[in-house]
Amino acid sequence: MVPGSDVATEAVGLRTHPLTSVVQGALWAAAASVGLISSIFTGDGWGDMNALLSLAISLVGGLVLGMGFGFLTWRFTRYVIDGTELRINSGIITKASRRIPYERIQSVDIAEPLVARIFGLAELRIEMAGGKDSRTSLRFLSLADARDLRRVLLARAHGTSPDDAPADEQRSIITVVSPERVMIGTVLSLDFLFAAVGSIALIVGAIWFGQFVVALGGIIPLGTWLAQIIAKRILQQWDFTLSRGDRGLRIERGLLSRTSQTIPYARVQGIAIKEPFVWRRFGWLRLEVDVAGYASHGDDEGVDSSSILLPIADRALADAVIAELIPGFATDVPRTAAPRRSRAFAPIGWRYRWVGANERTFVAREGWIERTTSIVPHHKTQSVELRQGPLQRRRRLATVEVHTPQGPVDADGRNLDADEARAVVLAQLARARAARG
Repeated sequence: MVPGSDVATEAVGLRTHPLTSVVQGALWAAAASVGLISSIFTGDGWGDMNALLSLAISLVGGLVLGMGFGFLTWRFTRYVIDGTELRINSGIITKASRRIPYERIQSVDIAEPLVARIFGLAELRIEMAGGKDSRTSLRFLSLADARDLRRVLLARAHGTSPDDAPADEQRSIITVVSPERVMIGTVLSLDFLFAAVGSIALIVGAIWFGQFVVALGGIIPLGTWLAQIIAKRILQQWDFTLSRGDRGLRIERGLLSRTSQTIPYARVQGIAIKEPFVWRRFGWLRLEVDVAGYASHGDDEGVDSSSILLPIADRALADAVIAELIPGFATDVPRTAAPRRSRAFAPIGWRYRWVGANERTFVAREGWIERTTSIVPHHKTQSVELRQGPLQRRRRLATVEVHTPQGPVDADGRNLDADEARAVVLAQLARARAARG
């Protein structure tokens, strides 16, 4: 039965999956263990029986406490789908009722954290328009129920009947990025090379000079950095699949934790093309997208990957994907470049700074180690600012800022000629007004 289609169910509400308490307990146990392991690394070490006993207590204690809290949360949480809104009632001591009108729903995503995935469960993430608390989550549902509920909510958000919505939306695959290519791209990135070479050099130096404890202060931060790079760029982008449907592009990714994310066409605020130094030799690049409502959210691991549109691609594929979201875009546009006298602010980078526009988009480029090209449709321009500091005034320079929602897109023209910058601002304001009709 489609959730919300039964009158009695609408009155009473539905609970999430009973195994939610087990998943919550496992997450608490894992968090407690990670914290204790970190203290062991900087404390007595693995050989101490007290440390091992503390680890066992943390595992058991975290599991028991987490399951207890998870059970109470599950017991007092219900969700109701009626004719106008989704309502989530929760709270053990203090009761809360979150009401989500269908017309405010922007997208509905499915996340499968590792522990939940083991039990066949998933988290439903509902993104709404506006506000800092624009995300609402339902933890946890069976994967089949999560997909069915997503279908129902998206149908009602678009003003159609859930009975008319197909069980499986017809989608066409745009590209599948193989894990091998993701790994090669990660290995050939400068930050990975620096972290890996630095860690190896410290370990070799510690062994050679017999100062392992002293070197540990550098090995741990570099090792942590290396692990974060691997988690964000390999594990989270594993088996990256990009497909298109009637309502937007869908991204499915992840090795341990799996995520299914939808990017509605209307919510795209801009796209950033990132070209790392080594990748440029192979013609590779990365696409990141500004999506309204995703800026303030990160993944459970603390890394925000919701902005990745393509983790690695060649120019032809990237252009085709950008054209899906921003028809009529172009990077070969009339340019206003930073003058030579701006080199005092960027001795090398000034050569690579310019802005330009065509009839559809505003484009800004900068960066000589990692080249970044930001593309913003004119009708998505929120405001335009001309900024000039005291040193810039002395050199007759100014910075143009085209404001978009917080995210990876940074469409700024830094240290342009002051007169040209003022002309760019006025022209962009006129284009934005005309694009909005």
